[in-house]
Parts: sequence; structure tokens; C-alpha cells
Amino acid sequence: MSENGLAFWMTLLGTVCWGVCFWFMHRLSTNQNVLLDQLREQGKRIEKLSKIEHDLIKEVHPQVGEIKEGMEEMIAAVKENSENHPPASKKKGH
Repeated sequence: MSENGLAFWMTLLGTVCWGVCFWFMHRLSTNQNVLLDQLREQGKRIEKLSKIEHDLIKEVHPQVGEIKEGMEEMIAAVKENSENHPPASKKKGH
């Protein structure tokens, strides 16, 4: 095979390799774009759920404070009641 024939076949092989590489990179790019679109949609859904969760927490937060105040009142009432009326087990010991 002459140098010109070898150069021709190497050029042809290089061109075919370039075409295959271009096709493969195009396929990868398309798959990446699909994945990025899915990630964007997922991000939007997460953001929406986070906003809903934040709104729920904002609704519940004042109620937590009220419950805590109510519990403190109950604890004070139980302590007061236990000081005035000892438990039955202590009464039997007297």
C-alpha cells in the first residue's frame, strides 16, 4: 500500500471516528438535558413542599407556646394539689 493510500484510509477512518464521536456526544448531551430537566422539576417540587411545611410550622408554632403555658399551669396546679393533699400511701403511714 502506498503512502497516499494509507493517508486516504487514515483520513477516512478519522472522519468516521469524528462522526461517531459527534453522535455519541450529542446523545450524552441529550441525556444530560433530560436529567437536568428532571432535577429542576424535582427541585420545584421540593421547594413547594418546603414552603407548605414552613407554613404549617408557622401555624403550629404559636400553638406550641400556648400548650407549653398550659402545661406549666397544670404542673403548678398538680404541685399545689399534692402539697395540700398527700398521696394515699402517705396517709396510711400516719
